[in-house]
Amino acid sequence: MQPPRDEPVSREEGAAHAFPPDLHDVRHLQLKAVLLTIWALTSFGVCFFARDLLFSIGNWPVGFWIASQGAVFVFIGIVVAYAWAMSRFEQQDARALQEAEHAVERELG
Repeated sequence: MQPPRDEPVSREEGAAHAFPPDLHDVRHLQLKAVLLTIWALTSFGVCFFARDLLFSIGNWPVGFWIASQGAVFVFIGIVVAYAWAMSRFEQQDARALQEAEHAVERELG
């Protein structure tokens, strides 16, 4: 926690600390766009047309049930894919930072 300051914090300074630009680079935005598209297609596309799946076992129509249970698995997959991709992005960023530090050390040393 930061100690209180006597002078007011400018709006630009506070905004810069709230959302660092490296957290919203192109990789992250593309990943979010793809996963949100998959989510939307699963939520509204598959579940909306589930009644058209004329699949039944005996007198029990299971088309909607299969679509709704499959949607849950897709949502879990989206969470797992997001966590895996973000971990990979962090590893890539850490590796790039180490390489940049080594390059600076070689130039100075």
